[in-house]
Amino acid sequence: MAMSSLAAAKSKSFLSRLKTLLTFQNFNHTLTEMCPPPVFERGEIEFSKWRKLDARKMGINQSMIPMSPWIVLKILKNEGFEAYFVGGCVRDLVLKRVPKDFDVITSAALTQVRKKFHRSVIIGRRFPICQVNIKGSVVEVSSFQTRAQHNDGKDGKFSVSQLPKGCDKKDLARWRNCMHRDFTVNSLFFDPFVNKIYDYADALSDLKLSKLRTLIPAKLSFKEDCARILRALRLAARLGLSFSEDTESAIHKLSSSILSLAKSRILMELNYMLSYGAAEPSLSLLRRFHLLEILLPLQEAHLTQQAHISGQSPSMLMKLFSNLDKLVSCDRPADSSLWVAILAFHLALISNPQHPLVVLTVASVLFHGKWEEGVKFARQHAQEVQIYIPEIASCSDSISDDELADKVSELAVQVQNSVCFLSEAEILLKEMAKFPAFECPGLVFVPKKLGASAKQIFDVLVRDLTSLRTKRASMEINYDSLKKGNAREARFVLGQIILHTLGCELVIGDEVMRKDKIRLHALDPEKNAEILAENSPLVVDQRKKTDTKRTVKAANYVEEQVVSKKQKLFEKIGGLSELGRDMDQMLTADTESMDLDGKKQDLLEDDSCSEAAKKCRKGKSKETGSLLQVYASKMLEKADSHGVPREEIKSMLETLKFQAGKHEAPVKEQKTSGDEEYKKSAEKHLKLLEQVNNDVARKQPKCKESCLLHQEPDTEQQNVVVEYIGGNVHQNRRVLEKGVNHKNEKLEGRPQTLSSLFK
Repeated sequence: MAMSSLAAAKSKSFLSRLKTLLTFQNFNHTLTEMCPPPVFERGEIEFSKWRKLDARKMGINQSMIPMSPWIVLKILKNEGFEAYFVGGCVRDLVLKRVPKDFDVITSAALTQVRKKFHRSVIIGRRFPICQVNIKGSVVEVSSFQTRAQHNDGKDGKFSVSQLPKGCDKKDLARWRNCMHRDFTVNSLFFDPFVNKIYDYADALSDLKLSKLRTLIPAKLSFKEDCARILRALRLAARLGLSFSEDTESAIHKLSSSILSLAKSRILMELNYMLSYGAAEPSLSLLRRFHLLEILLPLQEAHLTQQAHISGQSPSMLMKLFSNLDKLVSCDRPADSSLWVAILAFHLALISNPQHPLVVLTVASVLFHGKWEEGVKFARQHAQEVQIYIPEIASCSDSISDDELADKVSELAVQVQNSVCFLSEAEILLKEMAKFPAFECPGLVFVPKKLGASAKQIFDVLVRDLTSLRTKRASMEINYDSLKKGNAREARFVLGQIILHTLGCELVIGDEVMRKDKIRLHALDPEKNAEILAENSPLVVDQRKKTDTKRTVKAANYVEEQVVSKKQKLFEKIGGLSELGRDMDQMLTADTESMDLDGKKQDLLEDDSCSEAAKKCRKGKSKETGSLLQVYASKMLEKADSHGVPREEIKSMLETLKFQAGKHEAPVKEQKTSGDEEYKKSAEKHLKLLEQVNNDVARKQPKCKESCLLHQEPDTEQQNVVVEYIGGNVHQNRRVLEKGVNHKNEKLEGRPQTLSSLFK
């Protein structure tokens, strides 16, 4: 009996120590054979790490959100549901990166979401989501209810009163959802309507430290979903993150578990690695954790053998994918057929090394789309080709054009045959027999349809090669076509990748090359420093100044040509130079009129004059006459200093007199009462107006209309003249241009009118 109690005590002590070892961030998890979701007990939530941050202070605003996810979020909000952006899109916004996509999570059930959007479908069994097709893109919407039903109440029950100050049941719902996500950096929520970012797992600290960490112990997380292993490598490669010790250890131990994944899931994860701008670092991480030997065993065997050769040149395979990374990114991805074609092309070169000119010609023809142009480029740059061993044979033999065409077609056929190593298990196992030191599980995940798309890229090199003449509108990459798997666009990009790998620099255009350089991967600090230097403010300003000078020079040239044509036109029209001068005078008079308006405004804004004017408008009827007199005298005193002619003063005084006319009725009553003071001021005011009127009459200039021709214009021409005189300078120019378009008038035998002059 004592022995049994002692054994029970030891067993209890062992379980207690095991439980302590499995504690992660004060969360206790119950471990069973089926690895159910963790159970959070009361008092074990680290409320101190809950944060609500202002997105605007982090440089995030609504303009960064595309139209499609914004519409989905807004509709759900308008229907009264809670809705947030969640996961990778929030992470990328915080890191100032372009998100691959925007995922939405809502309090609505998925069936309710489907009813709100006509083009939507619910997919998935274990963790279903609703795919909403809107504005030509797909937005994935998940529900808080899905995870709650899956948990079946296994998460601890908390009351709102137990939450810290400033938190409510919505915070609790968000926290429970984030705790079932894969990594802390993917557990952020963002509400753009209130500009709030919600962090319940210290994700922002992990981003700051560039650390990738699971929310629960990594071993439990990867057993729950082994696809998280591939996702961890993808995130680390793309964002330059380092693994926590727990995560790295779990990946090493559970790497073989990915064999249990569906082939479609493996293809999807690998496509995310290779088509979105992080192919080279992803392949490096796959090798480091012994996953490349499972997924791409032929490539692993080649890289391992190459690493053992001393003094070996850089790997051509890694260089090919490095150049692919320079052309694609998360917002401009490629179709999976492109990286399948790159793998097949490299396998063909391993099996049968080629002459440098043959490889260069293949790349050049794919890029240029024309046989003659491709061969010409290849022969001109044959001496620049970088030699890779064993892919490219070191040969100096000359090859004729006919022999070159045959070799290019043979290589294209070999590339098409090499696609089978990626799509057919039997052929893969047979080829791997050549490498007895490497074990091959026989996993192939490339479907035959995708393999056929990769083969189609090389079709033009197999049939009727010498007559190939593909026209291309632009030398820039059409990323929409590339994403859709367009074979012509894939050829263009693949040719560019191979040419760069062989060391041939392409001059496509300064702006295009600058754009491509800027998209270099963030993990290469040396290249990034180069890019930053090239795109520094000083260099950019200098470039802008140069472009501005060119623009100004071109504009001046065009203006000179226009002036020259106008001069020739006036020279051809004899005897009309006077009219041309008259029209210039009218334009000058119009400009002077605009200047005069400005001077009048300055006069009105003069302190002393404006003070008197205000008193006139607001003054009582008894004081109006004297105030007008004061105002008139002030205006005359200041007129000369402001450059306003005296005739303009009259119109300004008349306007003020009219505004003061509202007090006229009371004035009459004061007249009848015999107010002599008012009579005297009114008489002085009238005399002052007469004086101004006389000055205007003496200094009135001759009418500018006398400059026009004495001939009587017809009605249409008269309208043109009237419109011309009445408009401003810009309107007058438009009227003159309108006069040019009178096609039915003939110069000969007709009066020389304004319209006929400008025909």
